[in-house]
Amino acid sequence: MVAYSEQDGQLDDIRRDSILRRHTTSEVRAFLRAAGINDAVRPLRTPGAADLGLLPRVCVPVRHDGRMLGFLWFIDVGPAMTDAEVDVAAATAPALALALFHESLASGLTSHRELEAITGVLLGEAGAARALIEAGAFPQGVPVTVTVAKPVAAEADEALRLRLERGLLALRRRLAGHQPLHLVRYDHAVLLTAGTATFSEEIHSAMDTPVLIGIGRSRPSLAGAAESYAEALHAAEVAAKVPELGRSVEWARLGVYRMLTRVPHDDLHPGLERLLGDDQHLPLLETLEIYLDLAGSALETSRRLQLHRTSLYYRLQRVETLAETDLADGGERLSLHLSLKLARLSGRYRPRT
Repeated sequence: MVAYSEQDGQLDDIRRDSILRRHTTSEVRAFLRAAGINDAVRPLRTPGAADLGLLPRVCVPVRHDGRMLGFLWFIDVGPAMTDAEVDVAAATAPALALALFHESLASGLTSHRELEAITGVLLGEAGAARALIEAGAFPQGVPVTVTVAKPVAAEADEALRLRLERGLLALRRRLAGHQPLHLVRYDHAVLLTAGTATFSEEIHSAMDTPVLIGIGRSRPSLAGAAESYAEALHAAEVAAKVPELGRSVEWARLGVYRMLTRVPHDDLHPGLERLLGDDQHLPLLETLEIYLDLAGSALETSRRLQLHRTSLYYRLQRVETLAETDLADGGERLSLHLSLKLARLSGRYRPRT
C-alpha cells in the first residue's frame, strides 16, 4: 500500500485491511494473480469473492518500460465504473509509474526529499549537498558534472515534463555506476553525475524528443554543482541560438559566447543595425560573418561560399557602403564581428546555414 483515497461507496474487508495493516492475505493475492493482474498491460475487471470478503474491482496496472511497479485499485460496485471512467484512471498510470520508478532509485531519501535536496544543491543552498551524501545518494569527495538537456522546439507543458522525466529515469538506471541524480524543470532537464565524464550521447539516445545539451565544467564536490549547472544551462541556451556549435556544447568550448551573453544585446555597431533591419541584406550579413570568422581571408571565404572572388569583393564593398564602415580598419572589423555574434544571441540575425 502506497496511498489511498477517501471511500464514499461500499467498503470490503480487503480494502479495510490493506489500509490498516498495509497488506492482504495470501489467499486474496493468489485469487487476484489467477485473475491475470500480473500479466495485465491495460485495465481489467476482477471478479468478487464473497468467501474472501472481496468485492469486484477495476485493476489498472502501473508499468515502467514493461516492468510492473504496482496497481491502481477501484471497487467496482454501486454503481460499476463506466468505460470512460476507467479510461480516465488509466491515463494517470504513466505519471504514477514514473513516480514509483523514481522512488525505487532514490537511495536513503524518498523521491520527494531527494528532489528537494537536488533543488537546494542547484540553488547553492548550504546543507543540501550534505543531505544527499549522508543518504548515500552521491559519493563524498568525488567531482560532480552537471548536464542540461533543453528541448529543441516543444512547448513547455506537463506532457513534455513527463517525457523528460521518463528519459532521465531510464538513463539513471543505465548510469547507476556514476550515481546520477536528476531534476526536471519546466523547460529543461538537469542531470548530475559523479566524476568528470560526460554523457551527452547517452542523453540524446534516452530522450524521445530532440534536445540540445549544455555541459558545465566539473566541480570538486557536490557542493559546487550550482556553478556547473549555471554553465550547463548557459551552454544549452547558446546552442539553441547558434546551431553551428552542434547539439551538445561544453561551456568551456563556447569561446567568445561565454563573454557575449553578459553584454547588452542591443549595443551593436550602428552600421550593422541598418543591415539587420532589412531581410534583403541577409546574404551580405552571412558573407561578412564568414569573412570575419576566417580572419579576413578572401581566399578561404570564397572557397567556403563557393563564390568567385570578384563577387566576394563586390559584397564586401556593399557592406562597407551600407554600413558606412572600413573593413581595412581592425577596430571596425572587431566591432562588426562582435555585433554579428550578439545579434545571433538576441535572435535578430539568423543565418540560413
